[in-house]
Amino acid sequence: MTRGYFITFEGGDGSGKSTQIALLRDWLMQAGYDVILTREPGGTRISEKIRELILDPDNQEMADMTEALLYAAARAQLVSQMIKPALAEGKVVICDRFVDSSIAYQAYGRGLGDAVGVINSYAVDGCMPDLTILLRLDPEKGSSRIADREHDRIEQAPDAFHRKVYEGYLALEKTYPERIFGIDASGTIEEIADEIRRRVHTVIGR
Repeated sequence: MTRGYFITFEGGDGSGKSTQIALLRDWLMQAGYDVILTREPGGTRISEKIRELILDPDNQEMADMTEALLYAAARAQLVSQMIKPALAEGKVVICDRFVDSSIAYQAYGRGLGDAVGVINSYAVDGCMPDLTILLRLDPEKGSSRIADREHDRIEQAPDAFHRKVYEGYLALEKTYPERIFGIDASGTIEEIADEIRRRVHTVIGR
């Protein structure tokens, strides 16, 4: 059995990840691939419970390192229970956020630096994406897109935090150009989807 493909989507809140993930899934399934969708934090029973802790707006007193460790714990469970087994079965796994989110949000946004990478080197257990789609969108524009919905604890963070997260993503794109493919998320849904399909085609060969 040939190993499957691991594709992740990254970007700030309001960047349109959910829409593009659904479109890519449908496109890949039409091409005959067995596709698994998951998300971070979450994706397994244990990881979803951790997600509730992290994102609950009532948990404003949560320490930054606690947050980083909880994200890593949820990720370790997802990798072990879902992602690695699915890849071993030759499936395409599409994940809404992965380790790059921790680097952007906790290393850059929270200012925790290299500690986040060290923690997550254990969490990912050598399982890194074949391709990461980064939907680039100015955080102010992203914030306006989600203005009408209820915000979780991370979304409620100050604008300065989300600006640091955005800068973190841009730094990651420059550091890992062979894996991270950045796209201007201010274009139309179909324009963005076409760019994603072209890039995915180069990775999986059809």
